[in-house]
Amino acid sequence: MTGEQIASLLEKQKSYYKSGVTIPVKFRIEQLKKLYAAVRKYENEVNDALKKDLGKSHYEGFMCETGLVLSEISYMIRHTRKFAKRKTVATPITNFASHSYKQPVPYGNTLIMSPWNYPFLLTIDPLADAIAAGNTAIVKPSAYSPATSSIIEKIIKECFSPEYVAVVTGGRKENQALLEQKFDFVFFTGSQTVGKEVLCHTAEHLTPAVLELGGKSPCIVDESANIRLAAKRIVFGKFLNCGQTCVAPDYILCQSSVKEKFISEVIKQIKLQFGENPLENKDYGKIINEKHFERLCGLIDKNKVVIGGNSDSKTCKIEPTVMDNINETDAVMGEEIFGPIMPILTFESFDKLIDELKDKDKPLALYLFSGNKKHILRVTKELSYGGGCINDVVVHLATSEMGFGGVGESGMGSYHGKDGFDAFSHYKSVMDKKTWLDLPMRYQPYKSKLYEKLLHMFLK
Repeated sequence: MTGEQIASLLEKQKSYYKSGVTIPVKFRIEQLKKLYAAVRKYENEVNDALKKDLGKSHYEGFMCETGLVLSEISYMIRHTRKFAKRKTVATPITNFASHSYKQPVPYGNTLIMSPWNYPFLLTIDPLADAIAAGNTAIVKPSAYSPATSSIIEKIIKECFSPEYVAVVTGGRKENQALLEQKFDFVFFTGSQTVGKEVLCHTAEHLTPAVLELGGKSPCIVDESANIRLAAKRIVFGKFLNCGQTCVAPDYILCQSSVKEKFISEVIKQIKLQFGENPLENKDYGKIINEKHFERLCGLIDKNKVVIGGNSDSKTCKIEPTVMDNINETDAVMGEEIFGPIMPILTFESFDKLIDELKDKDKPLALYLFSGNKKHILRVTKELSYGGGCINDVVVHLATSEMGFGGVGESGMGSYHGKDGFDAFSHYKSVMDKKTWLDLPMRYQPYKSKLYEKLLHMFLK
């Protein structure tokens, strides 16, 4: 699609939004029901597309994408009416008599830019939130997951007219053309590098944005942890989607006293979950493309591999790989891994570790496996990160009851459920002042001692 065509599409969406048709809550719920029905209708095709793009099994595709999408849409169908209501707030006595309230209203014309690693989930989830909040939307799925982008386009075209919700496919040229337009709100999920570029473009128009980025999310295992269970859950979360998960544990910080036991259990779990030869496991995914495959292979230090390390360039598969004796200067610690490579670092003092983590970039997720209540309290209260789990990984994002998002270098803003509705809404503060009383104390001339005393009494 050319820049002129994108500009024309946005103009049509602006006219559609100005007509007011998206404002009634009944309309929003009807559109969500359409979307839900279409996802159910094309569920198998979506899972086939995910298999083609990322090698995901149908089970994993439903568990991590289509199932979560259906859950989010149904949640918004049930709650949009409540979310869209005005919220009455207290009025100070100085503004007697008035009714004060906060009214959520749509931003208007929104842009949703989604990534390739969970291409269906991270496109349709925010779209459901945008629809629930009463916006129009242009959706831009990733060019790296073409099969999923195609089924997304099919679903959206079947459900909605393009002046309401439209899909723009393509690559960097289309991304650039979209970002040059003046939207009312932009929602972006992707890398920090591209996130900075998005924010630069939105700044030109003073457009609000939510950025869901990534980073190196640490996973701490202290000596009080249930090591067997920690290994089982970490192996699941780290190698889910072949490691291409923004909230996957990027690296492990294991207390030295339990490191050998932890590594032994990790090796057992990799064999139990993926088999003796993971490259032949039909349910084990693949790297999205050759570029990322080569990048990941370059991060593997064969001298430090304790299990895995093998790959198949024909299928873009890399074995679940664990590397020991890693330090901060190793290549694998120089960037977000975003692949099936688990580096293990060790620590002696938990208190020292916490102080060191405070000096690092704020990650999208942080995980702690521990039975020590003091350690848990310190991690949850003192460290800054988007979200996380105690004694588990990844699963905190699989709920509509908690917002999901980053902080600092890992992003800004959050979504899912009520937080998603709020992300795509502006809350107007309105004071409805009654006309049957007009207090004189605010008007000049300010000479009344009585009014001055009353003012001090009311405002102190």
